[in-house]
Amino acid sequence: MATAMPASGILHTLNDSGRSRSAWFIRGAATDSAQPLVTDLRGLIELLGGTADAQALGSNEQFAVHRVPRGTSLVHEGAHARTLYIVQSGSFKCVKTAEDGYEHVLGFAWRRDLIGYDGLYREHYAFAAVALEDSRVIALPLASLAQVRQRSATFDAALQALIARQLAHAGEIAEVMAAVAADVRLARFLVQLSARMAERGQSPRRLLLRMNRRDIANHLGLAHETISRSFRMLSEGGWLRVDNREVEILDLPGLKQCARSTRGVADDALEPRSALACAA
Repeated sequence: MATAMPASGILHTLNDSGRSRSAWFIRGAATDSAQPLVTDLRGLIELLGGTADAQALGSNEQFAVHRVPRGTSLVHEGAHARTLYIVQSGSFKCVKTAEDGYEHVLGFAWRRDLIGYDGLYREHYAFAAVALEDSRVIALPLASLAQVRQRSATFDAALQALIARQLAHAGEIAEVMAAVAADVRLARFLVQLSARMAERGQSPRRLLLRMNRRDIANHLGLAHETISRSFRMLSEGGWLRVDNREVEILDLPGLKQCARSTRGVADDALEPRSALACAA
Protein backbone atom coordinates (compact mmCIF):
# COMPACT_ATOMS: atom_id res chain seq x y z
CA MET A 1 0.00 0.00 0.00
CA ALA A 2 1.42 3.38 -0.98
CA THR A 3 2.20 5.78 1.84
CA ALA A 4 0.31 9.05 1.67
CA MET A 5 2.54 11.98 0.94
CA PRO A 6 2.85 14.63 3.62
CA ALA A 7 1.52 18.07 2.81
CA SER A 8 4.84 19.42 1.57
CA GLY A 9 6.11 16.40 -0.36
CA ILE A 10 9.40 14.50 -0.42
CA LEU A 11 12.91 15.90 -0.13
CA HIS A 12 15.72 14.32 -2.17
CA THR A 13 19.34 15.11 -1.25
CA LEU A 14 22.80 13.68 -1.91
CA ASN A 15 25.32 13.05 0.83
CA ASP A 16 29.07 13.66 0.42
CA SER A 17 29.61 10.23 -1.12
CA GLY A 18 26.98 10.91 -3.78
CA ARG A 19 24.39 8.51 -2.44
CA SER A 20 20.78 9.57 -2.74
CA ARG A 21 18.83 10.24 0.43
CA SER A 22 15.08 10.75 0.56
CA ALA A 23 13.17 12.05 3.54
CA TRP A 24 9.75 13.45 4.31
CA PHE A 25 9.22 17.14 4.75
CA ILE A 26 7.35 18.05 7.91
CA ARG A 27 3.59 17.95 7.61
CA GLY A 28 2.09 21.41 7.69
CA ALA A 29 0.42 22.29 10.97
CA ALA A 30 -3.35 22.02 10.99
CA THR A 31 -6.04 22.34 13.60
CA ASP A 32 -9.25 20.33 13.68
CA SER A 33 -10.75 22.95 11.36
CA ALA A 34 -7.86 22.44 8.89
CA GLN A 35 -6.68 26.03 9.39
CA PRO A 36 -2.93 26.60 9.83
CA LEU A 37 -1.64 27.73 13.20
CA VAL A 38 -0.05 31.17 13.18
CA THR A 39 1.49 33.65 15.58
CA ASP A 40 2.12 37.38 15.23
CA LEU A 41 5.32 39.35 15.80
CA ARG A 42 4.31 40.16 19.36
CA GLY A 43 3.87 36.47 20.18
CA LEU A 44 7.21 35.67 18.57
CA ILE A 45 9.04 38.31 20.60
CA GLU A 46 7.41 37.14 23.83
CA LEU A 47 8.45 33.56 23.05
CA LEU A 48 12.04 34.79 22.73
CA GLY A 49 11.76 36.40 26.16
CA GLY A 50 11.43 40.02 25.03
CA THR A 51 8.73 42.67 25.37
CA ALA A 52 7.06 43.83 22.17
CA ASP A 53 7.80 47.40 21.10
CA ALA A 54 5.44 49.79 19.30
CA GLN A 55 6.53 48.52 15.90
CA ALA A 56 5.71 44.95 16.89
CA LEU A 57 2.38 45.87 18.45
CA GLY A 58 1.37 47.67 15.27
CA SER A 59 2.61 44.95 12.94
CA ASN A 60 0.22 42.66 11.09
CA GLU A 61 2.90 40.09 10.22
CA GLN A 62 1.92 36.49 10.77
CA PHE A 63 4.26 33.52 11.06
CA ALA A 64 3.34 29.91 10.42
CA VAL A 65 3.48 27.46 13.30
CA HIS A 66 4.19 23.86 12.31
CA ARG A 67 3.42 20.72 14.25
CA VAL A 68 6.31 18.26 14.03
CA PRO A 69 5.35 14.71 15.11
CA ARG A 70 7.80 12.69 17.15
CA GLY A 71 10.47 11.07 14.98
CA THR A 72 9.91 13.48 12.07
CA SER A 73 12.74 15.50 10.52
CA LEU A 74 12.24 19.24 10.67
CA VAL A 75 15.29 20.08 8.54
CA HIS A 76 17.54 17.75 6.57
CA GLU A 77 21.32 17.82 6.47
CA GLY A 78 22.49 19.29 3.17
CA ALA A 79 19.08 20.62 2.14
CA HIS A 80 18.81 24.17 0.81
CA ALA A 81 18.15 26.50 3.73
CA ARG A 82 15.05 28.62 3.30
CA THR A 83 13.63 28.83 6.80
CA LEU A 84 14.74 29.57 10.35
CA TYR A 85 12.76 27.77 13.03
CA ILE A 86 12.21 28.71 16.67
CA VAL A 87 11.05 25.91 18.94
CA GLN A 88 7.74 26.83 20.53
CA SER A 89 7.28 23.56 22.40
CA GLY A 90 8.86 20.12 22.48
CA SER A 91 12.45 19.15 21.72
CA PHE A 92 14.74 18.03 18.90
CA LYS A 93 18.04 16.25 18.44
CA CYS A 94 20.51 17.80 15.99
CA VAL A 95 22.21 15.07 13.99
CA LYS A 96 25.08 14.91 11.50
CA THR A 97 25.46 11.65 9.58
CA ALA A 98 28.87 10.29 8.57
CA GLU A 99 29.52 8.57 5.26
CA ASP A 100 29.37 5.17 6.98
CA GLY A 101 25.92 5.96 8.35
CA TYR A 102 26.99 6.76 11.92
CA GLU A 103 24.77 9.44 13.43
CA HIS A 104 26.57 11.94 15.62
CA VAL A 105 24.18 13.81 17.89
CA LEU A 106 25.62 17.33 17.99
CA GLY A 107 23.18 18.60 20.58
CA PHE A 108 19.56 19.09 21.55
CA ALA A 109 17.14 21.96 20.93
CA TRP A 110 14.42 22.97 23.37
CA ARG A 111 11.80 25.68 23.75
CA ARG A 112 13.12 29.08 22.53
CA ASP A 113 16.05 27.50 20.66
CA LEU A 114 16.87 28.30 17.05
CA ILE A 115 17.14 25.64 14.36
CA GLY A 116 18.51 26.37 10.91
CA TYR A 117 20.39 29.61 11.55
CA ASP A 118 23.54 27.92 10.26
CA GLY A 119 21.87 27.96 6.84
CA LEU A 120 22.79 31.64 6.47
CA TYR A 121 26.44 30.62 6.12
CA ARG A 122 26.48 28.26 3.13
CA GLU A 123 22.78 28.32 2.29
CA HIS A 124 22.46 24.67 3.28
CA TYR A 125 21.58 23.12 6.64
CA ALA A 126 24.68 21.67 8.28
CA PHE A 127 22.75 19.05 10.23
CA ALA A 128 19.35 17.42 10.51
CA ALA A 129 16.89 18.14 13.32
CA VAL A 130 14.58 15.32 14.42
CA ALA A 131 11.71 15.75 16.87
CA LEU A 132 12.16 13.79 20.11
CA GLU A 133 8.49 14.31 20.96
CA ASP A 134 5.46 15.94 19.36
CA SER A 135 6.68 19.50 18.95
CA ARG A 136 5.81 22.88 17.47
CA VAL A 137 8.04 25.40 15.73
CA ILE A 138 7.57 28.92 14.40
CA ALA A 139 8.84 29.30 10.84
CA LEU A 140 10.65 32.48 9.74
CA PRO A 141 11.62 32.65 6.04
CA LEU A 142 15.32 33.51 5.84
CA ALA A 143 14.64 35.72 2.84
CA SER A 144 12.61 38.14 4.95
CA LEU A 145 14.50 37.80 8.24
CA ALA A 146 16.60 40.93 7.72
CA GLN A 147 13.49 43.04 7.05
CA VAL A 148 11.76 41.78 10.19
CA ARG A 149 14.83 42.60 12.26
CA GLN A 150 14.95 46.10 10.81
CA ARG A 151 11.27 46.73 11.49
CA SER A 152 11.46 45.74 15.15
CA ALA A 153 14.41 46.65 17.35
CA THR A 154 12.97 44.49 20.14
CA PHE A 155 12.84 41.41 17.94
CA ASP A 156 16.38 42.07 16.72
CA ALA A 157 17.70 42.40 20.29
CA ALA A 158 15.85 39.27 21.44
CA LEU A 159 17.16 37.28 18.47
CA GLN A 160 20.75 38.41 19.09
CA ALA A 161 20.48 37.46 22.77
CA LEU A 162 19.16 34.05 21.78
CA ILE A 163 21.99 33.47 19.31
CA ALA A 164 24.54 34.51 21.95
CA ARG A 165 23.01 32.08 24.45
CA GLN A 166 23.13 29.21 22.00
CA LEU A 167 26.77 29.99 21.17
CA ALA A 168 27.55 29.84 24.87
CA HIS A 169 25.78 26.48 25.16
CA ALA A 170 27.71 25.19 22.14
CA GLY A 171 30.93 26.07 23.93
CA GLU A 172 29.82 23.98 26.91
CA ILE A 173 29.82 20.86 24.73
CA ALA A 174 33.63 21.12 24.44
CA GLU A 175 33.79 21.19 28.25
CA VAL A 176 31.75 17.98 28.42
CA MET A 177 33.94 16.22 25.87
CA ALA A 178 37.11 17.26 27.71
CA ALA A 179 36.32 14.79 30.49
CA VAL A 180 38.22 11.51 30.14
CA ALA A 181 35.99 9.36 32.33
CA ALA A 182 32.58 8.38 30.94
CA ASP A 183 30.76 8.93 34.24
CA VAL A 184 32.19 12.45 34.48
CA ARG A 185 31.03 13.24 30.93
CA LEU A 186 27.56 12.07 31.87
CA ALA A 187 27.65 14.10 35.10
CA ARG A 188 28.61 17.23 33.15
CA PHE A 189 25.85 16.59 30.62
CA LEU A 190 23.25 16.23 33.38
CA VAL A 191 24.46 19.34 35.22
CA GLN A 192 24.21 21.37 32.01
CA LEU A 193 20.79 19.90 31.23
CA SER A 194 19.65 20.79 34.75
CA ALA A 195 20.76 24.39 34.21
CA ARG A 196 18.95 24.60 30.87
CA MET A 197 15.73 23.30 32.42
CA ALA A 198 16.03 25.94 35.14
CA GLU A 199 16.43 28.63 32.45
CA ARG A 200 13.06 27.55 31.07
CA GLY A 201 11.30 27.62 34.42
CA GLN A 202 11.29 23.83 34.79
CA SER A 203 12.57 21.71 37.63
CA PRO A 204 16.38 21.49 37.66
CA ARG A 205 16.22 18.28 39.71
CA ARG A 206 13.46 16.21 38.11
CA LEU A 207 14.42 15.57 34.51
CA LEU A 208 12.36 13.69 31.96
CA LEU A 209 14.85 12.69 29.28
CA ARG A 210 13.24 12.99 25.86
CA MET A 211 16.30 11.44 24.25
CA ASN A 212 17.14 7.76 24.66
CA ARG A 213 20.38 6.26 25.96
CA ARG A 214 21.73 5.78 22.44
CA ASP A 215 21.18 9.46 21.63
CA ILE A 216 23.08 10.45 24.78
CA ALA A 217 25.87 7.99 23.93
CA ASN A 218 26.18 9.38 20.40
CA HIS A 219 26.23 12.91 21.79
CA LEU A 220 28.95 12.15 24.34
CA GLY A 221 31.06 9.97 22.04
CA LEU A 222 30.55 6.85 24.15
CA ALA A 223 29.16 3.37 23.69
CA HIS A 224 25.53 2.73 24.57
CA GLU A 225 26.56 0.17 27.21
CA THR A 226 28.97 2.69 28.75
CA ILE A 227 26.18 5.23 29.21
CA SER A 228 23.98 2.66 30.94
CA ARG A 229 26.87 1.70 33.21
CA SER A 230 27.61 5.36 34.00
CA PHE A 231 23.97 6.00 34.95
CA ARG A 232 24.15 3.01 37.25
CA MET A 233 27.39 4.21 38.85
CA LEU A 234 26.05 7.70 39.51
CA SER A 235 22.86 6.17 40.88
CA GLU A 236 24.74 3.81 43.18
CA GLY A 237 26.85 6.74 44.33
CA GLY A 238 23.67 8.44 45.55
CA TRP A 239 23.64 11.43 43.20
CA LEU A 240 20.76 10.22 41.02
CA ARG A 241 17.60 8.19 41.08
CA VAL A 242 16.98 6.70 37.65
CA ASP A 243 13.74 5.16 36.44
CA ASN A 244 14.03 4.56 32.70
CA ARG A 245 13.95 8.12 31.26
CA GLU A 246 12.98 9.77 34.54
CA VAL A 247 16.05 11.09 36.34
CA GLU A 248 15.87 12.75 39.73
CA ILE A 249 19.01 14.53 40.89
CA LEU A 250 19.19 13.73 44.59
CA ASP A 251 22.38 15.65 45.31
CA LEU A 252 22.93 18.50 42.85
CA PRO A 253 25.98 19.99 44.67
CA GLY A 254 27.52 16.52 44.79
CA LEU A 255 26.82 15.94 41.10
CA LYS A 256 28.43 19.30 40.28
CA GLN A 257 31.46 18.25 42.31
CA CYS A 258 31.55 15.04 40.31
CA ALA A 259 31.32 17.02 37.07
CA ARG A 260 34.42 19.00 38.08
CA SER A 261 36.42 15.82 38.53
CA THR A 262 39.42 14.81 36.45
CA ARG A 263 38.84 11.13 37.20
CA GLY A 264 35.74 8.97 37.47
CA VAL A 265 33.96 6.80 39.98
CA ALA A 266 35.92 3.64 40.70
CA ASP A 267 34.51 0.70 38.76
CA ASP A 268 35.17 -1.91 41.42
CA ALA A 269 34.10 -0.11 44.57
CA LEU A 270 32.46 3.25 45.17
CA GLU A 271 33.85 5.46 47.89
CA PRO A 272 31.35 6.74 50.46
CA ARG A 273 29.32 9.69 49.26
CA SER A 274 30.59 11.73 52.18
CA ALA A 275 34.06 11.37 50.71
CA LEU A 276 32.79 12.73 47.39
CA ALA A 277 33.82 9.81 45.24
CA CYS A 278 34.02 11.93 42.13
CA ALA A 279 36.30 14.51 43.69
CA ALA A 280 39.57 15.04 41.86
